[in-house]
Amino acid sequence: MYERLYTAALDLFTEQGYEETSIEDITERADVARGTFFNYFEKKEEVIAAWGSRRRDTLRAELGAIAGGGTDVLSALENCMRTLAKINKAEWRTTQVMLAAWVRCGHPIFEEPYATPLFAEIVSAGKEAGDVGEHVDPVLVGNMLRDVYLGTLYRFVGRGRQPTALASELVTTLRLVMNGVLVKKLP
Repeated sequence: MYERLYTAALDLFTEQGYEETSIEDITERADVARGTFFNYFEKKEEVIAAWGSRRRDTLRAELGAIAGGGTDVLSALENCMRTLAKINKAEWRTTQVMLAAWVRCGHPIFEEPYATPLFAEIVSAGKEAGDVGEHVDPVLVGNMLRDVYLGTLYRFVGRGRQPTALASELVTTLRLVMNGVLVKKLP
C-alpha cells in the first residue's frame, strides 16, 4: 500500500506539480480510501522526505563502499558527483518538481545534510592516505561539496537546463575546490 501511495504521489507531482496535487488526488490515483494515506504519511510533505531517503539509498547502493575502497580521494569524489548526476538525469522531470518542493517546504534548512557525511567520509579516507592536507577538516569540505552539488543542481533546475552537462559541471567545480584540499595540486 505504501508503494502504491508513494508512486501515485510522485507520478502526480511530476505530471501536475507538487502544489497542485492534493491528498485526494493521490489516494484516488492509488485507488485507496483517503484515510489510508495517513497510515503511511502524516502529511503530503512527508512524500518529499521519502523521495530524498530513496535517493540517498540509491546513491549509497551505486557507490558501494567508497571509503577505503582502494580509490584515491579525487577519483572517489568524482565518482560520487557523476553518480549524483546520473541519479538526477534518470528522473529529471521528477527531480525538477521534487527539488523545488523540497526547497519550498524548507527541507534544506531543517534536514540533516545527507551528502555531507558521504563526502566527509571520502575526504577522511583521503586524509588517512596522505592525499589530503592535515589542516583540512573533512566535515567542512563535505559541507562545501554538498553546497557545490546542490548549488549546481539548483541552477540546472531553476534555468530549465537539461542535465546533459550536469556531471561535467559538478566534476569541474569539484576539481576547483579540491585543489585547495589535496596535498598535491591538480594539473
